[in-house]
Amino acid sequence: QVQPVESGGGSVQTGGSLRLSCSVSEVRASSYCLGWFRQIPGNERERVAVMVTGVWADYYADSVKGRFTISVDSDKETLYLQMNNLKPEDAAMYYCAQRSSVGSCLIDTGYNFWGQGTQVTVSS
Repeated sequence: QVQPVESGGGSVQTGGSLRLSCSVSEVRASSYCLGWFRQIPGNERERVAVMVTGVWADYYADSVKGRFTISVDSDKETLYLQMNNLKPEDAAMYYCAQRSSVGSCLIDTGYNFWGQGTQVTVSS
């Protein structure tokens, strides 16, 4: 299995949009969960949005509900995070993660493949 690779981060103004992409391998065969997490230096990693691939159910942090959308293109083996109406508090390093084993998709320690991250900056 190949390590996920994120792209699409950048700098936007408050209210702007970004779409993060993440190449993941074996989406159908080996992904029980796919997720986006973020972290600010000195803070704990925060779950942003996760997807249970078998049932295509998704879960969002309260802080991003209605603004962010997680989706996956299995044919392209790409995970996306569409981020709209960005706020300064959304600024962070965003990580894509893949969990291959059965278990809770809400627990970040259960994810066994992590990307290197892509930086999102939001200016006010």
